[in-house]
Amino acid sequence: MALTLSAIASSALIRRKLPIVGAFCVLTFGLSNLSIPFTKTGCAHSLPFAPLLRSKLGGERRSTSTRSIRMEASSKIVPSIVVYVTVPNKELGKKLAGSIVKEKLAACVNRVPGVESVYEWQGEVQTDSEELLIIKTRESLLEALTEHVKANHEYDVPEVIAMPIVGGSPQYLEWLKNSTRDN
Repeated sequence: MALTLSAIASSALIRRKLPIVGAFCVLTFGLSNLSIPFTKTGCAHSLPFAPLLRSKLGGERRSTSTRSIRMEASSKIVPSIVVYVTVPNKELGKKLAGSIVKEKLAACVNRVPGVESVYEWQGEVQTDSEELLIIKTRESLLEALTEHVKANHEYDVPEVIAMPIVGGSPQYLEWLKNSTRDN
């Protein structure tokens, strides 16, 4: 029995249980992607109707490790990450981004101005304007990158948060590999 998209969307079960965040995930990732598991903290796992849609749409579950292994197995692509680092101002952001790329610790650093951070520090809630650095690099360079940030940052405890890149443009990922040092 084939279900149409309108039949699924008009289902009372889905309308009743569809949270705003879930709606955003469905609109962003599309219904067909719900059959592919995201990471354990991804949107699809939090949707109360994801199993229903998988069963109704006949979606086949694919292993995320298969995609990662395929990416790692390619001689042109290495395991890669995106690293977030916040800095207090434009000058430090420009200086740190330049030194990271010059040292071949990353292929690219995006500087995003106008970030406002709210956090607790030494028992008090703080609000600061910052710049966000989005750093694309090899997974194997995380430790060296973290040490470089610590040595060149004004903060006592600089933010260094890494997330895996599980796929993407093979040409871009090959460029990332070729633009960074081995270790």
